Amino acid sequence: MKNNIRNVRKEMKLSQEELANKCGVTRQTINAIENNKYDPTLTLAFKLSIHLNTQIEKLFFYEEEKK
Repeated sequence: MKNNIRNVRKEMKLSQEELANKCGVTRQTINAIENNKYDPTLTLAFKLSIHLNTQIEKLFFYEEEKK
């Protein structure tokens, strides 16, 4: 799953650490999500959308892997 978290976070002038604190996770978790190395739980996805003040559909999108 791909995401736009980094772009939205930067538009809001939030650091990874600040967003992580708001969501109750580590900065490393935010970094892993932004780099598509970890897909968040549904609960965390909702927390991210709340704290980034945007809809989940604008943060995450599915892109099929090319073979």
